Amino acid sequence: MPSNLRHVTRALLSVSDKTGLLDFAKALHAHNIELVSTGGTAKAIADAGLPVRDVSDLTGFPEMMDGRVKTLHPKVHGGLLAIRGNPEHEAAMLAHGIGPIDLLVVNLYPFEETIAKTNDFATCIENIDVGGPAMIRGAAKNHADVAVVVDTGDYRLILDELKSTNGSTTLKTRRLLAAKAFSRTAAYDSAIANWFAVQENEPTPDWRTLGGHRIEVMRYGENPHQSAAFYRLPEQRIGVATARQVQGKQLSYNNINDTDAAFECVAEFDPKAHAAVVIVKHANPAGAAIGATLADAYRNALRCDPVSAFGGIVALNRRLDVEAARAIVEIFTEVIVAPEADDAAIAIIAAKKNLRLLLTGGLPDPRSPGLMLRSVAGGFLAQSRDNAVVDDMALRVVTKRSPTEAEFADMRFAFRIAKHVKSNAIVYAKDCATVGIGAGQMSRIDSSRIAAWKAADAAKLAHEPQSLAKGSVVASDAFFPFADGLLAAAEAGATAIIQPGGSMRDDEVIAAADAHGLAMVFTDTRHFRH
Repeated sequence: MPSNLRHVTRALLSVSDKTGLLDFAKALHAHNIELVSTGGTAKAIADAGLPVRDVSDLTGFPEMMDGRVKTLHPKVHGGLLAIRGNPEHEAAMLAHGIGPIDLLVVNLYPFEETIAKTNDFATCIENIDVGGPAMIRGAAKNHADVAVVVDTGDYRLILDELKSTNGSTTLKTRRLLAAKAFSRTAAYDSAIANWFAVQENEPTPDWRTLGGHRIEVMRYGENPHQSAAFYRLPEQRIGVATARQVQGKQLSYNNINDTDAAFECVAEFDPKAHAAVVIVKHANPAGAAIGATLADAYRNALRCDPVSAFGGIVALNRRLDVEAARAIVEIFTEVIVAPEADDAAIAIIAAKKNLRLLLTGGLPDPRSPGLMLRSVAGGFLAQSRDNAVVDDMALRVVTKRSPTEAEFADMRFAFRIAKHVKSNAIVYAKDCATVGIGAGQMSRIDSSRIAAWKAADAAKLAHEPQSLAKGSVVASDAFFPFADGLLAAAEAGATAIIQPGGSMRDDEVIAAADAHGLAMVFTDTRHFRH
């Protein structure tokens, strides 16, 4: 036998996910591999008429303490960790009656699924696997002799190899499986550690670990020379990572990034109160609006910047209907994301075979806590999600003129959108629709000018006689450090301003607003988004 092959004589199977278990066990039995198992796994194998040895028979100890102790025994771990061909190890095995375990098949207690379903502390604790990770790590460490399977999707890999090698595994496969095994236990422990940090209200623990399950390998990253993959974290936040793709070609790295930005923005709007649509291009809103129907909201959002909307992402806060679907497919769109869709709307989208349609089953809660991450050289930054919502803010009128009710409604709308525009962010809005957006500039005055220019340009495309910014309100994600940004807004035709306030020159900015008859409110909450 080649030196890298290891013949499999005994397999230990202990799985919570029994998908494909019986077919796999039958195939192992056909290779004359002795099956050893635990608890419910052993019962399922036995009920299928296959010979299986209970682990308690192997160890000489019964399962105890409500199943907490069953595989934590030298006859299990010695069988996994013993180095084949090592005289000392083989002597110890002989002296203590330890038989080799050549294949370990374990998937862990469903801790991630449990914390997604319940907040009951005791239930979550009982779903922390101890024996499983210990066995997995032992087998993975000893991959020179032992194969370890932690993913039901790898059953076929093992069976194909057993067939091609007459009952053995190769070192290449064992190393591949060992790498996956260590990744799985690391991700599992990360989920537990991060859950504990939340339970103990510890937002900045000494050790922050991350672990995700790969959803798919991307064709490439932001650019064709970059490799990329999409991973799902244990946090079950509704969105692109949990969505069902109904149709269309594979999502790209940039598609996913932009779709997430669009869906998080549109989730700011309660679907029971308004139909809302957000159009995103390069992670920035190109247009957004609310309306009586999705189609009305879409047309008003599109009016803000129809040029940038071409090839963009469209996010909806309600079930996609026929009227909205017909409107959206009139121009080239990369992705539509919505909670649900009518069958007739899906049929309309189907005519555009490359258009991706994602259905999420709901909306994320903009007020919910969570973790935001960003990599830097040699480390990463972690912060809590910006879950501040303008409806919860005490808006302070700081000018002589108070806003009208219509201006207040537009300001709240605009500040919602500004939260999702890259800083420095300026958003012009009128009738609860964006009419000009300035994003990502180094100075706020430049963002103000760009937003005003966009509003004027949109008016020309719509054959309007004056800039769409006339009579609008302006939202700024952070304070105006000088009056110049505010004056640019006034020059464009804005009548009211919403901004966080807090500048050393607030008095100067307020005076400028009063001099131009503008109404201005402070939120005392900043929405930087870099």
